Amino acid sequence: MEIKAIKFRANGFMKQPFALGGEDGQDKFDQKVMYRSSLQNYLIDTGKEVILVDTGLPEGFPEEAPDENTFIYMGEKVDNFMEAFEKLGYKTEQVTKIFVTHKHADHTGALKFFPNAKIYVGEEDASADEYKGLNNIIPVKFEDGAYYNFPESMNVGGGIHYVKAKGHTNGNAIVIVENDGLFYMIHGDVTYTDEALYANKLSVVYEDKNAARETLNRVREFITKHPTVYVSTHTPLGYENLESKKVVDLNNPPESLPVGEITFKTKSGKYVCSICGYVYDPAVGDPERGIPAGTTFEKLPEDWKCPRCKQPKTKFNAA
Repeated sequence: MEIKAIKFRANGFMKQPFALGGEDGQDKFDQKVMYRSSLQNYLIDTGKEVILVDTGLPEGFPEEAPDENTFIYMGEKVDNFMEAFEKLGYKTEQVTKIFVTHKHADHTGALKFFPNAKIYVGEEDASADEYKGLNNIIPVKFEDGAYYNFPESMNVGGGIHYVKAKGHTNGNAIVIVENDGLFYMIHGDVTYTDEALYANKLSVVYEDKNAARETLNRVREFITKHPTVYVSTHTPLGYENLESKKVVDLNNPPESLPVGEITFKTKSGKYVCSICGYVYDPAVGDPERGIPAGTTFEKLPEDWKCPRCKQPKTKFNAA
């Protein structure tokens, strides 16, 4: 069995208040401290079938143009998801199953390219806009009982478990792969960066804060009892841990490497929700909410919220 990273964004950053400030408040953390960020999803090749965990950004998704106020920048485009997938030597028809950690666009954007795969999603996320028009969605109720200290799970077989992990979204899930004595935890956004795992801190993004805390507690408890490789989506530590088979030791946090040089790009006028990936295009506006075409983002009412995930304007990045 092999687990491989599908890498399509690199050289990004996230600020400490975003990554760690979900419970204590962002003002308790230092805006000047930044962690490395990237964007990658994962592929499991069992030798008999090819399984994906999440499927990247939608085709044509604009690249953000970060500035000093940006709190998370997923990085510059390396490839789109399908290009990165194909570079690993696979074809769409080989994929039999896709397990989605949660509904956000950076985890679901390329699902439409796999019409023959069974797409498993936590049932509480299954009605989300991101899944509209897809006929191969299977809502999961996690009815196979406990998986160690996680009370609800689905046993995929072959050492793969799909585990309910509510909090970041209500249908949030984790994929855990057992292979050669190690537990590979592909967790989506339980944390955005591994520094938060070691510091035992929630990010500012969750639909249910109490459930998110409970999930992080379970993750940390699991890690203390099992040799776990922590496989993240939004930090290069995800694929670095995978490639080196680095087992988490919560008593010995990794050294935070410096963020690379940040390129400030010319802005297009579009803005991207950093939480769910919704793109506000001033050429279109938001007519369903009375915002006519031609309205710049800056002229949106201060109480305007993301039509998809209801986050405020402050959660949007220029593109």
